[in-house]
Amino acid sequence: MRKLRLSKFEFVVVLLTCTLVILGCVFVFSASSYSAEYRYHNQYFFLIKQIIGAVLGLGAMVAFSFVDYHLLKKYKWWVLGISVVFLIFVFVPGFGVQSYGANRWVNLLGISIQPSEIAKFALVLFLASFLSENYQKIQRFKTLLLPLLVAGALCGLVIIEPSMSVTMCLALVTFFMFLIGGIRSKHALMFCGLGAMGVPALILAEPYRMKRLFAFLNPWASPQGEGFQLIQSLYGLGNGGLFGVGLFNSRQKYLFLPFAESDFIFSIIGEETGLFGCLLILALYASLVICLFKIGLNAKDRFGCLLSCGVGLVIAVQTLLNVAVVTGSIPPTGLPLPFISAGSTSLVVFMSAIGVVLNISKQSKT
Repeated sequence: MRKLRLSKFEFVVVLLTCTLVILGCVFVFSASSYSAEYRYHNQYFFLIKQIIGAVLGLGAMVAFSFVDYHLLKKYKWWVLGISVVFLIFVFVPGFGVQSYGANRWVNLLGISIQPSEIAKFALVLFLASFLSENYQKIQRFKTLLLPLLVAGALCGLVIIEPSMSVTMCLALVTFFMFLIGGIRSKHALMFCGLGAMGVPALILAEPYRMKRLFAFLNPWASPQGEGFQLIQSLYGLGNGGLFGVGLFNSRQKYLFLPFAESDFIFSIIGEETGLFGCLLILALYASLVICLFKIGLNAKDRFGCLLSCGVGLVIAVQTLLNVAVVTGSIPPTGLPLPFISAGSTSLVVFMSAIGVVLNISKQSKT
């Protein structure tokens, strides 16, 4: 029974995670009830899927908390290989599922899976393993070639789906893990320079990204076109004011704001709970990320440290990118809000990652 007990610190991580998941179910229902009734004749359609994802995620979190995280290191190439295969399968007819012109899902026995969600943590696992094994040689540039190749391959497969947002998330997590791993300053500056050139190049490569960039700069130039989603998002946030219009009282969810239950759910949160509600949500994320970093710093080995910090980085980067898009701080791009946005794959994978971190914390006390 002793193994079933959580330390106070682990309890905080579980509490924060479960709080975000429960809030996610509440706001998914609020944001999707009307559209679900309109499209599927069932106002609980998205809520039911989210609850199923939460239950599966909870089971996965508990299971991974009892799995020795060193086993993941042993099977890192298998995990990475499966991620790559799934990313390739999104383009295979009969397996890949296309939606809104993007190939981002795989149909597996009638269940839709988003491989890019798995790829984020497969990359973290690989980088944590590689950097921990090669920390004495990490300041040599040639040592970085293999992780750069792996990260580049994943980014390449994701960008052709296309999904620039997940590509940016993968690239940023790789960069920050390199920093934690101890790369040289000149290499970090070089990667910053490459990123500064790479992002504009990716935008210029696709006409639709250029349209999104112009919509970001001046959404009112095309209020019924590319600027529509951002304008509706800002309407929702502005309407919320300091304290919001009240839970379940959003107006933007009535088919005004596209993807209100997924990528733009933070706008609905802002409309219904106001600025203070948004700050509370961000405080929950910040507290969780800080806890994950503290667990990493207290880990009994370098691999556990990098793995825990990597999970925290994915949550932090993805949250900041999502909020930046919704608030019009960066050009619009699709990326779910961790634990909250509708999407069972994302929910199960993120909660599984929390389970791994709990195991790291448990082993640090032995």
